[in-house]
Amino acid sequence: PFESLPGWFRQLYPKTRQASGPRDHATINTHSAAIIQPSHNSCVTYLSERDQPALTPPGERRGFLLETCTLCYNGLISHKSNLRRMVRRIAIIGLGLIGGSMGMALKQTKVTDLEVIGFARRAEVASTALSIGAVDRAERTLTAAVEDANLVIIATPAMVIREILAEIGERLPQGCIVTDTASTKAQVIAWAQELLPPSVAFIGGHPMAGKESFGIEAADADLFRGCVYCLIPGANVNSEAVNVVTGLVKQIGANPLLLDAAEHDSLVAAVSHLPLLLSAALVSTTTKSPSWPQMARLAATGFRDLTRLASGNPEMGRDICLTNKEPILHWVDKFITELSEFRRLVSEGEGELEQAFLRARERRERWLQERERA
Repeated sequence: PFESLPGWFRQLYPKTRQASGPRDHATINTHSAAIIQPSHNSCVTYLSERDQPALTPPGERRGFLLETCTLCYNGLISHKSNLRRMVRRIAIIGLGLIGGSMGMALKQTKVTDLEVIGFARRAEVASTALSIGAVDRAERTLTAAVEDANLVIIATPAMVIREILAEIGERLPQGCIVTDTASTKAQVIAWAQELLPPSVAFIGGHPMAGKESFGIEAADADLFRGCVYCLIPGANVNSEAVNVVTGLVKQIGANPLLLDAAEHDSLVAAVSHLPLLLSAALVSTTTKSPSWPQMARLAATGFRDLTRLASGNPEMGRDICLTNKEPILHWVDKFITELSEFRRLVSEGEGELEQAFLRARERRERWLQERERA
């Protein structure tokens, strides 16, 4: 039912109504409905005519049918960037790997009359950002950085975001859009709803991109090219604001994916946050051994690849765990169960063990193939 849709969707499209008829792969063939094939069984809804042009590809503007599943919803997003028309000044708060790369990517787009303002607490970081062309100018205070900004991008570790929102909230111009790049979303969006005025739109962001190195020195204009970029609109966000941020994401070469905050946090806990913990735990386990000096000489590409994430920003790792605790613990417990099963197979040996490795190999190969096709 409509009431079970994500809150951001209901606020974006209050005129949405639940469709009648079967909740499966149905062909809706009326003058007001496009033919959409949902990816799985779920409720089906109609969008109001007002919203339809922004949400359907130009060749398919025949109607307003929309599958309620957020993953199906993403397949309908196809519209031109509003970046040129809507945004003249962008403020980037935090000029590390992500913030610096964002600035460089934006400057590389050659959008005319676009000014990128940077803020970093350390003067040497701001100076480096200027020298590599990540920003047009750097400000020494947060309030100066966001003055007259159409769009503010907060690219800091998650636990710093609340303090930043509290400081800039009342200084933001009316109609300003704020987004972030933190790896967790539910907590950040809750802070935004608490601290930002109603005249400011908040759209959470999470680029699924990164490096094992961090800091402004590691910034790369192509960091986001081809990556999935998660977008999670906060409460009372209009479709125009969503279009602006979606346009920015496309401008830097990434692929926008709209998700609900809880859905996002659960998914990334499995495929991003759990691997971080496993990487750190493997380094901790092996380097504590008295035999580590001998082991270190033998550690090769397998060990290097599995421990890459342990070289990341420790502050960011801590904040990920503090702001996404329950989903991470859920997947840690699932992993422990699976590892215990592999322990049993190793202990018993023979056929079952080989089959377990075979299943894992096949599933990984299938994922790689699907990723390549996408």
